[in-house]
Amino acid sequence: MVLSGESLIILNEDSNLTALFDKLVETAAIVIACRVSPIQKADLVNMVKKKYPLRKTLAIGDGANDVNMITAAHVGIGISGLEGMQAARSADFSIAQFSYLIPLLFIHGREAYRRNSFVIIYSFYKSVLFVMPQFWFGLFSVFSG
Repeated sequence: MVLSGESLIILNEDSNLTALFDKLVETAAIVIACRVSPIQKADLVNMVKKKYPLRKTLAIGDGANDVNMITAAHVGIGISGLEGMQAARSADFSIAQFSYLIPLLFIHGREAYRRNSFVIIYSFYKSVLFVMPQFWFGLFSVFSG
């Protein structure tokens, strides 16, 4: 779904349109905002985060006008380029070109998920191995000091 700045202004003024917009957002997988002010970008991200707390938001920007949106999203990607380094500095991930976006999302995103799941399993295993010898010692010493 593609949104313009003027349509967001109209949505904020009319509550009936806001309800219709919420139904439309439920069917959309991606929302692209064009010709939107920086505060409207952040408001749009915050609205989606508030309405759908289980969904994750991703913001991609390449200039200083995208900093509010990048910091408001769950995951922010800043692209360093001609407009400056403000978006790259404030983002969770920083890339040099738009062409690096596909490897970042598909390769590194999967690897980060795999590493996190490995750490969770390892922590559980380590905790079990740490407690079991103490438990067995307590059984054989009849839990006496």
